[in-house]
Amino acid sequence: MKPSTHTLKILLAMAFVVACWGFSPTGIHIGLQAYDPGHLALLRFLIASVFLAVVAAFKGISLPKLGDLPLLFVLGFFAVSLHHVALNIGQQNVSAGASSVLAQSTPLFSTLLARFVFKDRVSAWRWGCVLLGLIGVVIVVAGDRGLGSMDAHGLLILLAAVSWSFYFALQKHHCARYNGLTLVCYTVWSGTALLLIYLPGLAGKVASAPMQVQMTVVALGVFPSALAYLAWAFVLAHIDLSRATMTLYLIPPTAMAIAAFALGEQPTLMVGIGAMVVLISVLALNLERRSAVIAAPPARP
Repeated sequence: MKPSTHTLKILLAMAFVVACWGFSPTGIHIGLQAYDPGHLALLRFLIASVFLAVVAAFKGISLPKLGDLPLLFVLGFFAVSLHHVALNIGQQNVSAGASSVLAQSTPLFSTLLARFVFKDRVSAWRWGCVLLGLIGVVIVVAGDRGLGSMDAHGLLILLAAVSWSFYFALQKHHCARYNGLTLVCYTVWSGTALLLIYLPGLAGKVASAPMQVQMTVVALGVFPSALAYLAWAFVLAHIDLSRATMTLYLIPPTAMAIAAFALGEQPTLMVGIGAMVVLISVLALNLERRSAVIAAPPARP
């Protein structure tokens, strides 16, 4: 393969990932018009699970070791079940643009986990980045709906970011023996199995949902929840993580542009300022790549 063709494929894959994960907050807002948060998460990942099963049948994946099953379910809980239910509930009263910014705070919480859970050393630089990022988070939450309407919904989106931080940390510490496709499949399947507690009443919701919402949920299941993960695995197989994650800082502005077009959202000045503070802090955090702590990429919606 020619170098130029290879580079183009990587760039296209990165653009595809940004577009898919940028669409996710808007897709969730549309899905919530007909589904409650639990039903939306389950339906989205039932679709993703079926899609990944087809991919796995063609590509082939190894069977998990029996002793790894508890860990795989824990990964599914943090990456799929808790993350997406908290995200969906949070987005009931948080704009798609603000939600995309708050979701990018994952590396800040990964640093806190590195220090307090895994007992890693965290430099003064990283503590400063975490403090700056948390200030940006407060600005975004306050600026989205105004100080008078602040409630727990923004905190639930932060919980989703914390949940993803746990997933990333556990995956880095324990799952190096599985390749990207295998780990994505088992994580999605186990997380979907845990979401089956929301199965009662789902059929009725599906039968009554408008066609526009149905198509949006299918798109959520196929693109952000399956194809984007496979494209991201392709990117990481060809370039280093620090270079790849730089691209993901395009997700919030992409999400805001999509939300403005599809939902008519206009982010406030405070949200814009808070977004810049959060993204600058996360960017500065990832610049210190040589430090021996866990550094997670931005959250994958």
